[in-house]
Amino acid sequence: MKSVMNTIRNLGLDVHANTIEVAIAEPANGEVRSIGMIPNREESIRRLIKKLGPPEQLRACYEAGPTGYVLYWQLTALGVHCDVIAPSLIPRKPGDKVKTDRRDALKLARCYRAGDLTPCWVPDATHEALRDLIRAREAAKRDQQRARRRLATFLLRHGKRRPDSLKTAWSTHHMKWIKSAVHFDLPALEATLCDYVHEVEHVALRIARLDQAIREAIAAAPERMREVIQALQALRGIAEIGAATLASEIVEFSRFRGAKQLMGYSGLVPSEYSSGRHRYQGSITKTGNAHLRRVLVEAAWAYQFRPCWVVIC
Repeated sequence: MKSVMNTIRNLGLDVHANTIEVAIAEPANGEVRSIGMIPNREESIRRLIKKLGPPEQLRACYEAGPTGYVLYWQLTALGVHCDVIAPSLIPRKPGDKVKTDRRDALKLARCYRAGDLTPCWVPDATHEALRDLIRAREAAKRDQQRARRRLATFLLRHGKRRPDSLKTAWSTHHMKWIKSAVHFDLPALEATLCDYVHEVEHVALRIARLDQAIREAIAAAPERMREVIQALQALRGIAEIGAATLASEIVEFSRFRGAKQLMGYSGLVPSEYSSGRHRYQGSITKTGNAHLRRVLVEAAWAYQFRPCWVVIC
């Protein structure tokens, strides 16, 4: 085993949209050197691996980022072991004020050989597809909030307040009141109102389409994923969309040793600054998965209310 490890060459890849800066750390305490920059294209990556030698003697790593897992799948298909590294857990020297792509690649290769890097969990294609779909719905919900806020602010500026009989904002009756009872004499204001109303209705239809697509994706998911999503809905405050979010973001619950590790991954653990006899715990760290944290916080707010039992006669 030791002789095998002595032949492993470690690649550090600083990945960008169009380029990849490559550095290599030779086995044992060998040289760590820069290979150069290559285009971020599949054929360039294939030529690089062919140039460096047998794939089974290579280990590659790169930071998780906006380029996703495309490079991971390409290297894995070529037979190269690859890890996607958590950027926030890469060791950094306080006095190091110089940052370049070349230095980043060299640092990745050196730390990877030393075992100082923490890899991320890479989801499979099914989990990644469901996750992207759910995140698209989250983006649509944020757009809906912005569209509603713009319309509400516009109406408030011009003294148009909904009647007291309309208790719920943005309900069907509320939208009917806006379209039937709110009008302006100036054509410019009327055009502005129509545009804001159209945007609110457009986002609502967009969310409905995404909800239907999520339900279809869940129905077509592997049996194990469907069972997890169904089981999560037994918890109060978690419905189908929330359960699918948890399943797609966590992927495998068994990869966490316990609740502390799971909450640390979501960023829901308290920050702490303790020294000597003094101990101070502050607000939550918010350094984990923001999508997972949002669902858990919403479920916690819903959990504070008593369950509503429906009796069917």
